[in-house]
Amino acid sequence: MISEPPKPSGFFSKIRALFFPIYGPEILRFIPMALMMFFILFNYTILRNVKDTLILNGKGADGEIISFIKLWGTMPAAILFVMLFSKLSNIMSREKIFYYCLTFFIVFFGVFGFLIYPNIDTLHPSSATIYNLQQYYPNFKMFIAMWGNWTYCLFYILAELWGSTILSFFFWQLANEITSSSEAKRFYPLYGVVGNLGLILAGRATKFFSKISSSLPIGEDPWQTSLYFLMGFIVLSGLIVISLYYTINKKAAPTLLKELESPTVAKSKKPKQGLIESFKYISKSKHLICIALMVLAYGITINFIDVLWKGQVKLLTNGAKNQAAEYFGTFSEITGYLSVILMFAGGAFLRKFGWYKSACVVPIVLAVSALSFFGAIIYGNFLPTGTPMLILSGIPLTSVFIAAQIGTFTGAFTKASKYSLFDSTKEMAYIPLDAELRSKGKAAVDITGGRLGKSGGSAIIFALTTIMPMASLPSLAPYLAGLTILVLVGWFFAVIHLNRSMKNPEPKNVTKTEAIESSHS
Repeated sequence: MISEPPKPSGFFSKIRALFFPIYGPEILRFIPMALMMFFILFNYTILRNVKDTLILNGKGADGEIISFIKLWGTMPAAILFVMLFSKLSNIMSREKIFYYCLTFFIVFFGVFGFLIYPNIDTLHPSSATIYNLQQYYPNFKMFIAMWGNWTYCLFYILAELWGSTILSFFFWQLANEITSSSEAKRFYPLYGVVGNLGLILAGRATKFFSKISSSLPIGEDPWQTSLYFLMGFIVLSGLIVISLYYTINKKAAPTLLKELESPTVAKSKKPKQGLIESFKYISKSKHLICIALMVLAYGITINFIDVLWKGQVKLLTNGAKNQAAEYFGTFSEITGYLSVILMFAGGAFLRKFGWYKSACVVPIVLAVSALSFFGAIIYGNFLPTGTPMLILSGIPLTSVFIAAQIGTFTGAFTKASKYSLFDSTKEMAYIPLDAELRSKGKAAVDITGGRLGKSGGSAIIFALTTIMPMASLPSLAPYLAGLTILVLVGWFFAVIHLNRSMKNPEPKNVTKTEAIESSHS
């Protein structure tokens, strides 16, 4: 972050301080950054809806294929990106790398929508070929499905990378470079609010273009028409992001960036740690172990529910791509509304009820909704196909419908609460630690908890499907439910210990030199 600039003169009214605490001279920087967040999340939401629709309805695919792609596709691709960026950063400026990277994404998604998908039957093997191979080699059925839907898998991987590279990496890198600490407290929450408006608009766009395509003449693929519109918006929105990025670098904050690139300015370096080093560092402190357990538990639980929920959505929509996309669009819209509400309500809840109760909200809601979700699936496994699980006001509701609705609420709430409650309480848990543990500990937790949380759930599902190749995804629900209970119990124990530790902090590490100096004094 930049050094603190002189504070602009003037003050805010109570209403403006709550909704728009931005000074006049700061608007030139704030508006382009907020709009960039909006369009980046708009694209990411559409891409997320499309990638799930494509891969779930691929030939020979099921919800469990998502875990396989994340484990064997997304994670290696992310590692390759980091390696490539490290190479390019030695020969190119950050700005040029951003333009090349974003152009690559825009070109691919445009080509996919207008050239690849219309010729998908030529590029993919037939359904019969995939089915026969899966019958001969059941232990490799999802790998065969990935090969049989290779363009969908490539789309899925790049859609996932859009969020981790364009948003998490490039956007926040620029934001941290041109924003001071005091400005960040006012700017960053508003970026989240504006960005989540992009979720709402993207959800509406997905629903709208999925519906209008259903009125096409018989014989035409309605999903292909939907993709024309949705990928067209992706390209247009991507070009807007490029123009905003250019504006910020050349007009909105050029003096700040020059100051940063000046050799007289000392640049802080984050501690670089590998996975093994991070494990060793975390093991030194029970406090850090508990924070890592929170992050790990969140990632694993969400992964389990996400995979099973999307499998239920496929069953509910019966393989119709437009209906699945419309359903995911509704989910995105709900998530956007909840995110905006929790951005304001989460902070108020934290101030009123304190750290402990706020930290318990997400795991409590997850425990209730997850057990209800798994229960609906497990109960449905014992019912004859099509038998209603219950009848409400004369309307029969199947277990698939009920599980899909519970999964929608669970996923929307947890994703919406990520930035408002979960991240806030997690970051506050670092405060009692000394400077070294706070800095190196956070880096270690981000590496171990972040990586293992995202890939751990996928690895567990991969192991279960490998051990039981003939098992369907719903039949794995009892095993995943049991593991979820264990993970949630660990999460609660971590929160309880952290609450005690924050009230009675661990003794700070004292070096030999400090001990000698202390004894002499």
